[in-house]
Order: sequence, then C-alpha cells, then structure tokens
Amino acid sequence: VTDNVRTADEDNPKGYYEFEKVKKLKEDASWLPEIKGKAVKMASELLYDLPDDYQYRLIFMRRDIDEILASQRKMLKRQGKEDSFDDAEMKAVYTKHLDEITNWLNEKPNMGVLYINYNQTIKDPQTQAEKIEDFLGKSLNIKEMVSVVDENLYRNRKNQTVTEIEEKEPEEEVDDKEMIRQRLQALGYME
Repeated sequence: VTDNVRTADEDNPKGYYEFEKVKKLKEDASWLPEIKGKAVKMASELLYDLPDDYQYRLIFMRRDIDEILASQRKMLKRQGKEDSFDDAEMKAVYTKHLDEITNWLNEKPNMGVLYINYNQTIKDPQTQAEKIEDFLGKSLNIKEMVSVVDENLYRNRKNQTVTEIEEKEPEEEVDDKEMIRQRLQALGYME
C-alpha cells in the first residue's frame, strides 16, 4: 500500500513505498480493514501501535546498524537537518530497541514474524522472495519481486560508513524511545 505522497529524491531515486496514515496509527487505525491482505511499510517503533484485534504477518527487514546510521546521516544532511545524536549513541539505542521489539513480537500471539536480512536480499533476492512467499502461504510474483532489487541503490555499505562524527554539545537527557522518535520524525517516517 502506498499513497505516493513522498516522492522520489536523491536518497530514494525510485521512490518511497510508504503510506502516510501509518504515521498516525496510534490515533487512527480505522483504515486497517481496507488494506487487509496487503503489505504496508512502517518503522519498527510503530509496531507497538498496531491494534491487538487483528492477525498480522510481519516481514521484518534487518540491516547492519552502521549502514543504517550512515544512510540516515546522509539523508539528514541532504535535507539540511541537524542531527543532535552521534552515531555511537544512536547505535546503542537502536540495538536496545531491536532487542526489545524482538522480545515483544515473540510474545504477541497475533503477530507472525519473518526476519529478512537486507544484505542477503541484495545478494540473493530470489531466495529471500521465496522465503516471503512461503511465510505468507500464498503465490507471489517472485520474478517481479526479484526485479525490484537494485544493487546500485545499495550505496551505504559497511566498509563505506560515516567515519567522521562531529563533536556535539551535550543536550538535555533524552530517553531511548524519544531519541528513536526524534530521528524517525526528522527522516519523515513518523509524525
């Protein structure tokens, strides 16, 4: 499901597969019945806002945290936005968040989860697409799924991550969840 509100840019030249209503899921989940059987992209922090009265099949994309941070820092810089958290701090917060969300998902009987590795998807999209098809238990257009994977868009590789971290003035203490929210808001993934 996409609404094409967020258009292609230098960071995602083929566009964003996003749906703006996801950002306000906590306040309004009335749109969920309309998208039954379809895929919706969302930041993992928003999973906590999914109502318990539905069954979900989650495809959770995992990627090297250093690559994520490099990508996010480049996006923020291109957008002219100041980043108030350094990479080491964000890495610790994201690592903790991923552990917490994984444990939370393991306890949710209404949420089946398939963890997919981003790097494996780039290397072998066929196998990853077949895993998704098997997980969802329905026939998918594997050929079309594989054709979407574009290794040329894999620009923030582990050996090319940002090495220069700017010294920042210490700011007021912010808890982990708020750090994640602020970063995702700055990137346009949350409101």
